[in-house]
Amino acid sequence: MKLTYDPQHNIAYIRFHEKSGTVTTLKVSEEMNIDIAPDGTVYGIELLNANEQLAENDGKLVLDSAGKTREIPLMS
Repeated sequence: MKLTYDPQHNIAYIRFHEKSGTVTTLKVSEEMNIDIAPDGTVYGIELLNANEQLAENDGKLVLDSAGKTREIPLMS
C-alpha cells in the first residue's frame, strides 16, 4: 500500500496495487473515486478535498493495520 498526497490540489491517493492494465473509476461521491480492475480488484482510492474529508481526524489519515495505528498528517 502506498499513500500519496498533492498539497497543491489537496488530493490524497491510497494505492493498494500497481495498475497493470485498464481500470474503471467509480465515482462514489463528489469527493471520492475508486479505481477498479476488470476482475473487481481495487487498485486505489482517491480522496478529493482531502483535508475537508479528514477534518474529523484533525486533518490526518489514520491507518489501522495488523493491530497498529499510524497517523499521517495531510494539513500543512
